[in-house]
Amino acid sequence: MTTSQEKSPPQTTPGGHPQRWLVLGVICLAQLTVVLDNTVLNVAIPSLTRELGAGTSDIQWMINAYSLVQSGLLLTAGSAADRYGRRKMLITGLTLFGVGSLVAGLAQSTAQLIAARAGMGVGAALLLTTTLAVVLQIFAPEEHARAIGIWSAVSALGFATGPLVGGFVLDHFWWGAIFLINLPVAALGLAAAVVLVPESKNPQGDRPDLLGALLSTIGMAALVYAIISGPEHGWTSAHVLATAAVALLVLALFAYWESRIPHPMLDLHFFRNRRFTGAVAGLVLITFGMGGALFLLTQHLQFVLGYGPLEAGLRTAPLALSVVALNFSGLSARWTARLGVPVSIALGMVLLSAGLVSIAMSAAGGYAGTLLGLVLIGVGCAIANPVMAHAIMSSIPREKAGVGAGINGTLAEFGNGLGVAVLGAVLNARFAALVPVAAASLPAALSAADGPQERQRVVEAFSSGVQSSQLVGAVAVLAGGLVAALLLRRAERTDPVTGAGA
Repeated sequence: MTTSQEKSPPQTTPGGHPQRWLVLGVICLAQLTVVLDNTVLNVAIPSLTRELGAGTSDIQWMINAYSLVQSGLLLTAGSAADRYGRRKMLITGLTLFGVGSLVAGLAQSTAQLIAARAGMGVGAALLLTTTLAVVLQIFAPEEHARAIGIWSAVSALGFATGPLVGGFVLDHFWWGAIFLINLPVAALGLAAAVVLVPESKNPQGDRPDLLGALLSTIGMAALVYAIISGPEHGWTSAHVLATAAVALLVLALFAYWESRIPHPMLDLHFFRNRRFTGAVAGLVLITFGMGGALFLLTQHLQFVLGYGPLEAGLRTAPLALSVVALNFSGLSARWTARLGVPVSIALGMVLLSAGLVSIAMSAAGGYAGTLLGLVLIGVGCAIANPVMAHAIMSSIPREKAGVGAGINGTLAEFGNGLGVAVLGAVLNARFAALVPVAAASLPAALSAADGPQERQRVVEAFSSGVQSSQLVGAVAVLAGGLVAALLLRRAERTDPVTGAGA
């Protein structure tokens, strides 16, 4: 792909940008803060309730405003990066994220904090898409696998350590500090983007697909909102069904529009590529299993085993450490090169599924089985995640790298939200069946329990619900891994050159 160069950044050479590893380190740091902010606010809920007088609906919007805006804008942000320049959008994203973090940290009311979180979501969407797109531009093709592995490891690290970072900050500072710590990272990222990152964009300069951008934003935001609202309002409630219907209708209109215009934001022909569809299926299910597992596990560690937020965060750290160790050392990339894409994805999903089973079997016991499960999940993610991200990006023309990154991010957000919703629903259904007296939540059931024996029965019922939901997740991940591996294997047979190159 040809690139348009601006001002100071040095030219990218055929062997890669001369300072590519330094650039990767800086943009991964920015990526880390974006992913952290998906979960870091959860541990600050008691402080926000006390100091800002936030009600339940306020808390929900503080958390959801960020994820809804981010997930809704990912495709649009990726398309804008391709058209107007990835470096420009990276700088814009860092600026918006930094300003939003400052406003959030100094907010004096719930309305200000919600608005700031929405602004941070806009910046996050730009950062998630441009960081991955820039990685593909500054590295030579033979280095893509390792670079994407490091980028993917940073995402997993941020996702898993959000509660840990939030707990540590709240132990030493006030709640606003969890946002203000983003400011030096944003400033460092801006400086590096201006000085080091080369500009690149689609040389064809497709006309902007404004209607497609509007439809995709509304459709994805509505879909994610329906998934988030399901556990609270009930999956068959008018609120959830109406939102889901709007989402499906708008996304159907988006698909129709994209198939009819000459310069679509999302080329639907991508989905005819077996390599692309196989990686898509695998990515949704690996984030489904990982997101749902961590959501359930943090509850189990705190409610059943009695750990505090910081202790619970520390005990989930082996998952992130496993991912980081394998991807930063390059071991995962070397294993993948030897095994090939289909076998790597199948192995990663099998390990992830085995990790979920290990956690399920230890739900009523101590931490040893959970530790084993976390390590297995971490190893599985370290192998499968970069391979699937690389498979998606390599199935799309390089001039559409921003759109490819938007697809990758959108699917990850969708899979994570779906995992939390579906596995949470399985947990609630099992818990309600065993403890019908007060099945709305574990704390409510414990407070209503009459005596130690009844409390023990409630805890055992919750453990049973965790076990059932983790096993459902394990089956879904295993089945998805096999399907993805089969599709990718067939794609390699159809196009052995592409398969070998990837």
